Amino acid sequence: MSKRITPFASRYCSTLDRLKEAIRRKRPGLLRRGVMLQHDNATPHSANLTQQWLQRYRYGWEILHHPAHSPDMAPSDFHLFGPLNRHLGDVAFETEDDLIS
Repeated sequence: MSKRITPFASRYCSTLDRLKEAIRRKRPGLLRRGVMLQHDNATPHSANLTQQWLQRYRYGWEILHHPAHSPDMAPSDFHLFGPLNRHLGDVAFETEDDLIS
């Protein structure tokens, strides 16, 4: 991996810190069971600072690498997630079965 420095990497690491804290508060025990974090090869994700953060703080997180600009997400998907988030944004599911139903 090439050595890259980006001002966005420190901001991304701060976002990962907030994510880790939110998971700890909202889903107790999930950090111990494992978290899957999907990355593409965007510069903040592949920067040395981010890689160092992941090595130091991820606590067993599995990193799923995903190519940038992947065709897995069609442009139509972008029109799905906004309304879905507005519809379900305040909904909390107690169990996985509740989520599925």
